[in-house]
Amino acid sequence: MLVKSYLVFPKEGEKNNLVDKLNQFDWCEVLPAQNKDVLVLVTDTLDESDEDICLNQLNEIQEIKHYTLVSGFEENENHTSQ
Repeated sequence: MLVKSYLVFPKEGEKNNLVDKLNQFDWCEVLPAQNKDVLVLVTDTLDESDEDICLNQLNEIQEIKHYTLVSGFEENENHTSQ
């Protein structure tokens, strides 16, 4: 499982449309800032192939001005907790 978070900056006047569009995807959660035109987008994909699909879909969204990766986490299924 790959979990990544992004700051997403919408084009001017497109924040609500962008939130609606991103909420249609099963692989992400959208957290809009209350006082700024910025969104926190958390993605949850199974593997690198799904992550590529996710990024391709993000790149096609016209309401996005730009986005930046904030952090990423990969759960290793072979790792055991102590």
